[in-house]
Amino acid sequence: MPRIASIARSGLLIAALAVAGCNESQSTFEGLTPTGDVHIPPKILAEMRAKDMPRTSPLMARIFKEEGKLEIWKQKSNGRYDIIASYDICKWSGKLGPKYIEGDRQAPEGFYTVRPGQMKPNSQYYLAFNIGYPNAYDRANGRTGSNLMVHGACSSSGCYSMTDAQIEQIYAFGRDAFSGGQTEFQVQAFPFRMTAANMARYRNDPNYEFWKMLKEGYDQFEITKVPPKVDVCEKHYVFNQVPENGAAFSPTGACPPSALPDSLKTAYQSYQATYDKSFASAINSSTPEPKPTIGGIKEANIVSDWTKQRARGERVPIDPPSLQADGSVKVTNHMGRIDSPAGRRMAALEAAEAEKKKLAEEKKRAAEEKAAAVALAKAEKNAAAALAKAGPAPAAAPDANQIAVGQADPAPAEKPGLLGGVRRRMASLFGS
Repeated sequence: MPRIASIARSGLLIAALAVAGCNESQSTFEGLTPTGDVHIPPKILAEMRAKDMPRTSPLMARIFKEEGKLEIWKQKSNGRYDIIASYDICKWSGKLGPKYIEGDRQAPEGFYTVRPGQMKPNSQYYLAFNIGYPNAYDRANGRTGSNLMVHGACSSSGCYSMTDAQIEQIYAFGRDAFSGGQTEFQVQAFPFRMTAANMARYRNDPNYEFWKMLKEGYDQFEITKVPPKVDVCEKHYVFNQVPENGAAFSPTGACPPSALPDSLKTAYQSYQATYDKSFASAINSSTPEPKPTIGGIKEANIVSDWTKQRARGERVPIDPPSLQADGSVKVTNHMGRIDSPAGRRMAALEAAEAEKKKLAEEKKRAAEEKAAAVALAKAEKNAAAALAKAGPAPAAAPDANQIAVGQADPAPAEKPGLLGGVRRRMASLFGS
C-alpha cells in the first residue's frame, strides 16, 4: 500500500480508536471480494508445492498471545495440516485470558469460525476478517462483545492487529481457500502454547480451568494435525465427540452420551500420559515468571467502565486500570485525551483547581517567609538592647608570658662585614 495512503489512514484511526477501538459495524462487511492487490509471496508458494499443499486447499489459523505469533496452517494432499507461515503479531490488547464483556479490551481466546461473509476487503484497518466472537461457548457463558477481528494498521483495542504487509498475505490465504471451496476456517486463539512447562507456570492462575479446557482441543490437533470438531454443551467446549444415536449438542443443555473415536481415544490417552509426567517434572523446575492475566469478570467490569468513560470523552488515565493480586486497583497518573465538551469541561475544572492550589501554596510560602523575617528582626533588636544595657566590656589583663617576652632582650644582630662572615663559617664547622 502506498505510504501516503497508509499515513492518511493512520490519521483517521486516531479519531476512530477514541471511541470504537478496532471494532467496526457489522453492516460495513461486504463479504469476500477477490482482489489482485494481495498475494502470497513466491517463496511461500514454492514451499507449498514442496509440501504437496495445493494453493486453494483449506486453511486454519493459530494464535499465541504470550509468544505474539499468528500461524497459518494449510491442508496437504494427504488431508493432514502443516504450518506454512508464521507472523509476529504487531499488537494485541489486554492480558492473557479470555474476553468477558464489551469494552474490557481483551483479545478473545477460544475456538472461532470464519466464513466468507466475515472477510472485509475495505476495512478502515486496510484488510480484516471477523473471527466470530462471541461463539456458542461465549454466548452460553454470558460473554459480550462484537466485531473482534484480525486486521492491519498495527493498532489494537481488543483485536489481533498485524502490519499491512502481513494482513495482505493472511487475507490472500483466506481468499484462496474460499475460492477452492472451503466454506469456513477455524481460528484457534490460545494464551500460550499449551505445553506441560507453560501449564505448570500458570497452574495457580484463576484462568487455569478455562485453559485446561482449551488444551483438550489443542492436544487433539497436535495428535491428528486436523482441526478438531468443536461443540459446546453444559457451557463447556467439547472436541471431536461423537454423540450416541445422532443426538445434538446444546450449549447450555446437558451433554449427550458421546465418546471420542477409538483411534483418537487411544492416541489421546498415550499423549496425556506423557504430558502428565512432563507436567510433574515442570512443577519442580525453574521457569520464567508468568505474564499478567485478567482477573476475571471483576477486572473486565473495571476496564469496561473506563472504556465507556473514555468513549464519552471524559478525562481518564491514558492506560486502563488493572486489578492487582491483592484486590486493589492500579490506576496510572498519566491522563489521556479530551474528546468531548464534557471532557474539556473536566479538564478546565482540573486546571482551575490546580491553579487555585498553586496560588494557595505561594501565599502560604510568602506568609512563612514574612514571619521568619519578622522573627529575625526582633531577635536582632533584642540582642542589641541587651548589649547596650550591659555596657562596654572591661579590657582584658595582659598575659604574664606576653609581658616577659615583650620585656626580653632582643637577640644581638649579626655583625656585618668580614668578621660576620668568619663567625658564620666557624659556627658551621663546629656545629654552634
